[in-house]
Amino acid sequence: MKFPHIKRGEGYPLILLHGLMGGLSNFKALLDFFPKKGYKVIIPSLPLYKMPLFLTNIYNISKYIIQFLMEIEIKKATLIGNSLGGHIALIIAKKRMDLVHSLVLTGSSGLFEKSFGYAFPKRENYEFIRKKSQEVFYDPKIATKKLVDEVFNIVNDKKKGIKTLYLAKSAMKYNMAKDLSVIQQPICLIWGKQDHITPPKVAKSFHKLLPDSELYWIDKCGHVPMMEHPKKFIEILDKWLSKFNFNHENFFCKI
Repeated sequence: MKFPHIKRGEGYPLILLHGLMGGLSNFKALLDFFPKKGYKVIIPSLPLYKMPLFLTNIYNISKYIIQFLMEIEIKKATLIGNSLGGHIALIIAKKRMDLVHSLVLTGSSGLFEKSFGYAFPKRENYEFIRKKSQEVFYDPKIATKKLVDEVFNIVNDKKKGIKTLYLAKSAMKYNMAKDLSVIQQPICLIWGKQDHITPPKVAKSFHKLLPDSELYWIDKCGHVPMMEHPKKFIEILDKWLSKFNFNHENFFCKI
């Protein structure tokens, strides 16, 4: 099986997992910064639209990433997930604790998220899609025309639109409230104070339910902090990662 991905740098592996409407470019700032700090940054392309419809759900996307980690012979890694990517990271941490040293969650689903739901109302209405895209950010200007066009094209592509709904539905059904107590790895929660998709109360619930978590806030920030405030996000993450002595961790990465 081929696993399309981007990798940069050498050292301890950071695995970056994007959200449902996101992409590899969401993590550009991290990809530019962390390889210079001695990390190997790996961003797999999630097969959101490549699986058969009956297999299109968050469990199978998580299974795919587990297969990817095994393929590149990861022993231990830090998984960094935004939105749906955070949910995937939590599932992997629960099912394959041996692969995961720690987690970084930002705007993660898994407890509650405000999404399109079970349908795309007014999906052919560009202005509606533009406004929904802007709601993801504190600063609506972050939702550039290019970004809005990408979302508009996804929801108006029949096959992609249906699969997006299947994934959103499966994420809402896969509530992890009862699972979080078994996830013992260190977890860094980085949340936008003005996140309307996974509101601050969601971050507080994660912090309460996860045994070993730390919660950090970014003000004037929405659902995708690493895009909206990349410098602040990196500052928090770099400081948190620096607590661990990865030079002596038992990890290996073939690629």
